[in-house]
Amino acid sequence: MACQNCKSGQDRLSKLCRIIEKNDNDPSKLIPILHEVQREFRYLPEDVLAYIATALKLPPAKVYGVASFYSHFALEPKGKYVVHICDGTACHVKGSMNIYDALCEKLNVSEEKSTTEDMQFTVETVSCIGACGMAPVISINGKVYGQVTAEKAVEIIDELSAQEVANV
Repeated sequence: MACQNCKSGQDRLSKLCRIIEKNDNDPSKLIPILHEVQREFRYLPEDVLAYIATALKLPPAKVYGVASFYSHFALEPKGKYVVHICDGTACHVKGSMNIYDALCEKLNVSEEKSTTEDMQFTVETVSCIGACGMAPVISINGKVYGQVTAEKAVEIIDELSAQEVANV
């Protein structure tokens, strides 16, 4: 069944319509739709949430409520590389905040502004990645790096930045 609200050839809207259609315009598939939309846009823009609500014939407050309830969903833009620094007990004791401070300084980000201006990196702390035996741990787009030091974390960021430059 075609998305009844999609009459435009705009790329962004077309991608959104494809995701909704792929999920049969089914309001019970709101969470899988939000996951796919976030993978596509790297976050859930407010206008996209409103569009999803209209397309699925759901109250906008319900869609926003689901998107804001789950910590996995992001309502602010994220960088191409999302760096999670584990701050669970084992990682904290072994210096995870030194890693966080080093990456914030390297990338010129902070707790209030966690994404770089060029939208390449987002730096966040998380409660636990679940790899305490490898503490301190960071993950970048889901790839886990263990026994990381502040210097090693900066090296990893430098390598990713160099790859981006090489790919341009």
